[in-house]
Amino acid sequence: MLRQDEVRRVVVVGGSVAGLLAAAALAGPARTVTVLDRDDLPDGPVPRKGVPQGRQPHVFLHRGLLAIEELLPGFGDDLRAAGAVPLDTGQLAWLGESGWAPLAQQYGIASATRPLFEHVLRRRVAELPGVEVRDRTAVDGLRRGWSGGPRWHVDTAGSSVPADLVVDASGRSSRLPQWLARLGVPAARTSQVDARVGYATTEVSVPAGTVAVDGIVVQQTPDRAGGLALPVEGGRWLVGAVGSGDRRPGRERASFVGTLASLPDRALVDLVGASDGEVVLHRQTGNVRHHYDLVRGWPDGLLVVGDALCAFNPIYGQGVAVAALEALALRDAVRGPLHTSRALRRFARVADLPWRIATSEDLRYPAAGGQVPRFSALFSRWTRELGRLGAHRDEVAQASMARVYHLMGSPLLLVRPTLVARALRARRQGYGEPTPRPRVLASE
Repeated sequence: MLRQDEVRRVVVVGGSVAGLLAAAALAGPARTVTVLDRDDLPDGPVPRKGVPQGRQPHVFLHRGLLAIEELLPGFGDDLRAAGAVPLDTGQLAWLGESGWAPLAQQYGIASATRPLFEHVLRRRVAELPGVEVRDRTAVDGLRRGWSGGPRWHVDTAGSSVPADLVVDASGRSSRLPQWLARLGVPAARTSQVDARVGYATTEVSVPAGTVAVDGIVVQQTPDRAGGLALPVEGGRWLVGAVGSGDRRPGRERASFVGTLASLPDRALVDLVGASDGEVVLHRQTGNVRHHYDLVRGWPDGLLVVGDALCAFNPIYGQGVAVAALEALALRDAVRGPLHTSRALRRFARVADLPWRIATSEDLRYPAAGGQVPRFSALFSRWTRELGRLGAHRDEVAQASMARVYHLMGSPLLLVRPTLVARALRARRQGYGEPTPRPRVLASE
């Protein structure tokens, strides 16, 4: 346990979204927070090597944006002022496994490229009192301190940074397992589910008014590839194709366009049209969870957040939201005596629902090569039944699923008696007319 007045020097390893949010959560009077990142951090919103998925489309869940707003009031306004496009997730033309979802008001979000999102966030965090962001600083390891001195030494090339608290936010490439082994800490159990999902994305300039909806999503299923198109800053759209195993799109334009053309709707391939922009690829999408919360004798003053703790298949858009909710839990944990192991257990609980959503869905794909746990299989079947209701004009079922997906409510919402009754009635009396395809492109 660390008393509140003992947490004076904090080092955050990793300056991407999770690290920046952790720094925002820890910034406070009489405390310094040093963020170390190995990249050369750009001054503007441009892609960087340390974020390999940075040029892919990103969906920022509503609950995550609310959490960031709580940490950094006015962040949403700053993001929109920088060019992010406000949209309503209920106004996306969404073709699911059972058909088109009804258009209805749901949750407002801001659509932006990952570089712009991170740029605005880094600028806001760097302005906080006591926070310093150091780039081009690779961390080589951790050393314990000594009685009367700093609890930790964070080793970098040729020097070290003293710390009372260290937060590892270095993402999927975290070297914490190796550092812990050197310290004699038992290895954490790791869970992995990899459906071998791959993305390919291109950027398209689209004249205003070309698209008649807020965005387009053709959901990937075990039987077909998927794709999406989202507006971002500067009047651009990101159009992506996604598939699992042999259906993964390639970097070559013919492969990318071929995947879009294979979808059960032509809107995405028509939107790409004759554009010849670069196609960028990303395939590091496996779900990986390190169960640090279960390690006995966990060292005081060491925490893990973001993808370094639990990385999700990015297709579900959960990573930023989970990192933001972990940051809120971290902020609350340091308002009194900091019990490091207790804080890790809180982070694990934050990740539980998104982990179940991502892995139960990914395990449906043959490429994952695993069995869906019985409870997860039942939950997945039930959500598909609710999706079928939505595809037949049931806005209550659709809104309930959206609420859970955006982490705005408990999954128990999905088994309310009223929803169960609607599903039973549909099974008995028929599902009714399907939701019609919305007008997606203005030229239609």
